[in-house]
Amino acid sequence: MRSKTQSPFNVKLLLIGFFIVFLLLYVLRSSSSSNQQAPTAQPESSSKEEVSSSSTSSCPPPPSTPTCANIPASLAQALIHYSTSNITPQQTLREISVTSRILEKKSPCKFLVFGLGHDSLMWSALNHGGRTVFLEEDKAWIEQIKQRFSGLESYHVVYDTKVREADELMEVGQGEDCTAVGDPRFSKCRLALKGIPDEIFETEWDLIMVDAPTGYIDDAPGRMNAIYTAGLMARNREEGETDVFVHDVDRVVEDKFSKAFLCEGYMREQEGRLRHFTIPSHRANPGRPFCPP
Repeated sequence: MRSKTQSPFNVKLLLIGFFIVFLLLYVLRSSSSSNQQAPTAQPESSSKEEVSSSSTSSCPPPPSTPTCANIPASLAQALIHYSTSNITPQQTLREISVTSRILEKKSPCKFLVFGLGHDSLMWSALNHGGRTVFLEEDKAWIEQIKQRFSGLESYHVVYDTKVREADELMEVGQGEDCTAVGDPRFSKCRLALKGIPDEIFETEWDLIMVDAPTGYIDDAPGRMNAIYTAGLMARNREEGETDVFVHDVDRVVEDKFSKAFLCEGYMREQEGRLRHFTIPSHRANPGRPFCPP
């Protein structure tokens, strides 16, 4: 995920613009809430003289002093980082905008991201006030990022597949064990990802982004497990729906596996190399087929 870096000037401007607009809205909201406090009740006058005195000196109260809303530390850190860094996220401006539009509607929310990269601080900041969790294959990279951005929540994941096994795994995925909806921890499907902390599976995620693990060479783990597991987690929620995004769909694995296990019928849009799916709960409707007809 982190190896495909780009440095387009327009993406950098987009990130800075996102954070500036977010900060302005944050400050305006804070100022508005402080100015809308209920007026203090005035005690009744104890005599006619007091009533007369108060009526003759009916000067308007002084304007309330505006409060200074501090910028959240996470947003300030993101703004400084992307303003001064020569490395920008690997997604394009249009691709980032697809996910940011959903975050704008749902944030603060629960956002799970497969991959820890140069865009992680951006996703965490755009979901300010929510929970953003990153799953990463490279343990050393996690430690390196933690030293720079200690506020990012990330977990190490071990993948036991290879890209060269994709055709075999696609066939396996059509079996009965893989089309059964349930908790990935107890799934008999070989595609179901194991070894993730229980709380990840126990959380109903509002958004899931699959932008890892590495998948551009035959010996790389590939995203077969990540795509399948993201779809299973979305189907297994009690109710509602989950927005799932898959990046690099110009590659064979990401293209075929997202269509097969996130379903073309659930696809909402594709922008560049990013696909957006909206997957409803299957637990709320047990008769629902794995993919819509």
